[in-house]
Amino acid sequence: MIQKMMKTKPFKRIGILGGSFNPAHAGHLHISLAALRRLNLDEVWWLVSPQNPMKSTKDMASYEERLQSARIAAKHPRVLVSNFEQTTGTQYSADTLRHLIETYRSDRFIWLMGADNLAQIHHWRDWETIFAMLPIAVFTRSGYDLRALTSKAAQKFARARVSESASQTLVDHEVPAWSHLAIRRHAASATAIRAKARMAEK
Repeated sequence: MIQKMMKTKPFKRIGILGGSFNPAHAGHLHISLAALRRLNLDEVWWLVSPQNPMKSTKDMASYEERLQSARIAAKHPRVLVSNFEQTTGTQYSADTLRHLIETYRSDRFIWLMGADNLAQIHHWRDWETIFAMLPIAVFTRSGYDLRALTSKAAQKFARARVSESASQTLVDHEVPAWSHLAIRRHAASATAIRAKARMAEK
């Protein structure tokens, strides 16, 4: 069942953070809180992916375990965890976002991602369609920013880039529209957390 979100006004300004959350951690919350503040959002929804088609199933915890880790990590009343992708049966981000926009027609969405994703989004299925569906906010990530800002996607949509100083209205911009936001780095890493867990098991 799709987890419904309570409406308190005609529409909400919602940031969408999708991913495996394998596991969810404080870094995800850090980005979400920055998005709420910098993008003037009402909520951020974490869409936990049953299986990212670009990631191996090796070391991938079960969906229920990852969903539970997200519920534990989302320690804020305006950061909500959703099983939308599992319920709709979509596998690719473009399909998920299309269904999301159609389901919540009165709300306004913005896609949240790290610079690492912008650097390789041109490998995603229908990646150009994502830019045509909703604004995108790209957050700094150590080691990826230069690659992200010189990537195929950044070059193709160079004229659609919105200045960081105007990011509070990014969700209202006509698409395509994207912005690169510099925020304080967070040390948390799902890869490091999994490695630490494996060491503890030995």
